[in-house]
Amino acid sequence: MADRRLQVFHAVAKHLSFTKAADALFMTQPAATFQVRQLEEQLGTRLFERRHGSISLTQAGEIVLSYAEKILALSDEMETRVGEMTGEMRGPLLLGASTTIAEFLLPRILGEFNALYPQVRANLFVANSETIENRVAEHTLDVGLIEAPACLPGLTSQICGEDELLAICAPDYPLAGMKSVTPKVLAEHEYISREVGSGTRQITDSYFRSHKIAPETLKTQMELGSPSVLKGVVATGLGFAIVSRLAIAKERQLGTLVAIPLKPPLPRSLYLTYPQDRFQSRLTAAFIDFAKRQLKGPVL
Repeated sequence: MADRRLQVFHAVAKHLSFTKAADALFMTQPAATFQVRQLEEQLGTRLFERRHGSISLTQAGEIVLSYAEKILALSDEMETRVGEMTGEMRGPLLLGASTTIAEFLLPRILGEFNALYPQVRANLFVANSETIENRVAEHTLDVGLIEAPACLPGLTSQICGEDELLAICAPDYPLAGMKSVTPKVLAEHEYISREVGSGTRQITDSYFRSHKIAPETLKTQMELGSPSVLKGVVATGLGFAIVSRLAIAKERQLGTLVAIPLKPPLPRSLYLTYPQDRFQSRLTAAFIDFAKRQLKGPVL
């Protein structure tokens, strides 16, 4: 119910980018620019300084931002409280998920949640764990599902499932015949890594360090942000990678990739994260409880 112009201004002010704000709001960049211009015309002042391809808030923009945050928070709370009085679970649900979780776990969960609550409109933003955590902290997402505990202040993290990471390689790669593989042996081979900010990257870096192998000494050939692209590169025989066992079920069946257990094993937890200092709607709480039930224990 809040003024759309105020919503768009708030997103642009947080990202200091019309393009990033438009992506977060699932709209085009020209549409975002138009909404902000309308707000500036209504208030009779410029809210952003635009120069050399970057933007910054004017003094008036800083004042409007402080009020926008209060107005939008109250608007969300009002709509939710009124909706709860009617007994209906409805409205938008802004979710974020890491790439692995979004691709291999969320489709089933979202489908079943929608069957229970057909009036709910789920919007899903997919990025690496670090980006999702930042979006939740900015209050542009209600809930995040990530592969490492959130470390930003003001966020709560709850374990919602257990996963395991495995080494993968092409069937003709030198590691392919091994029943298990140690960090020391992996360090002797070419490595295809996830990008910085990925939950998988964070955990694998810690794994190598705990076995006295500095991640920067690995024979890293590439750093990739997409699990699908990473698997495609590994399938060419360029090197090995470490991925969730969820991500390679199809490739193992087809025989295009070989999965090798790590020795010692590398289990990891999956996390739900959300703001601890913000009003939590019944809808958000219902999704959190539903996701925890669906993901409880080892994920399939």
